[in-house]
Amino acid sequence: MGQGEEARKDESNVEILERGEIFFFYRAKVNKEEAHSPDDVQRLYIVLRPESGEKSVEEKQGSSSGKEGAKMHESGNDEKETCPGDEGGRGAEKVDIEQQPLLRFIVMGKKSLPEPSQQRGRPYWGFVELVTTRIEDVKAALKGEEYDTNTRGHRRTEPARALAEGVYRILRHSPRKRMHTHLVYRLEFPPEDEKNEAQESLNVEREGSFLIQIKNPEQQGTSRFAGLQSKRKATFPAHLQGQFGNRRFNPADPPDFLNYEGCEFLLIAASDDIEEELGLELRTEVQNSHDPSCSDLVRTFGETASIEPLLEGTWV
Repeated sequence: MGQGEEARKDESNVEILERGEIFFFYRAKVNKEEAHSPDDVQRLYIVLRPESGEKSVEEKQGSSSGKEGAKMHESGNDEKETCPGDEGGRGAEKVDIEQQPLLRFIVMGKKSLPEPSQQRGRPYWGFVELVTTRIEDVKAALKGEEYDTNTRGHRRTEPARALAEGVYRILRHSPRKRMHTHLVYRLEFPPEDEKNEAQESLNVEREGSFLIQIKNPEQQGTSRFAGLQSKRKATFPAHLQGQFGNRRFNPADPPDFLNYEGCEFLLIAASDDIEEELGLELRTEVQNSHDPSCSDLVRTFGETASIEPLLEGTWV
């Protein structure tokens, strides 16, 4: 599928910070084999794979920190005796996103995206659960598991379901008011002539635009957005942390903020018509195909996640 392409009007006042692929997944609630409505959904996940942008080389957390470091430890690639696991991302290393995979596994606090018709409505909170250059790490995060608890006995979570895929952009928008950033996307799968029942139920429309704001990890949360526990929050390098000043939130500029596990953010619905709002037409590379071999999600993650919702728009 690739990152798609875009066309801009001459008067467009947006700058593209990052281009890439976006994948959506959902997981059914514990001990439920299937989901038939949002009530049966436990989590909505987003995976972002940047492929180009204002900078071809991005900065990410050190590979020995966070869950990325824990997974390296488990696979025997990390010689350290301590396993970070439950801590947020920290440190810094460079990744050429045009040459090497970079994957952000994101958890949405609610089980849907913001309602696109409610422009400037209630912000939706989310956080970066995993950042990695290894596709196998994301596959592991999508798998199901079985475990025992002292109070509820044996529990089982099903593997995640592939919900949708498309192309995305992170944009710097500079109208007359203060600069802000957008996350915009356009879907490629499911095909437009399918039902899209599961997608619409979770507000994953054919295209969408959201203001995205990064939360300052050094500021206390509010009653509405208590946020992650302190040890799970990202520890940004000084040049990123310094952009916040005394503010609680900052635009996602640069997108490197999202390359740290524990990065918290808000999405605020802006528009369901990107071209009208921002003067930018976002185009995908595959048009209305039902062939799984055309899906980068299927090629990248294989059969890790059930793909019926992705291809047919139906609940599974």
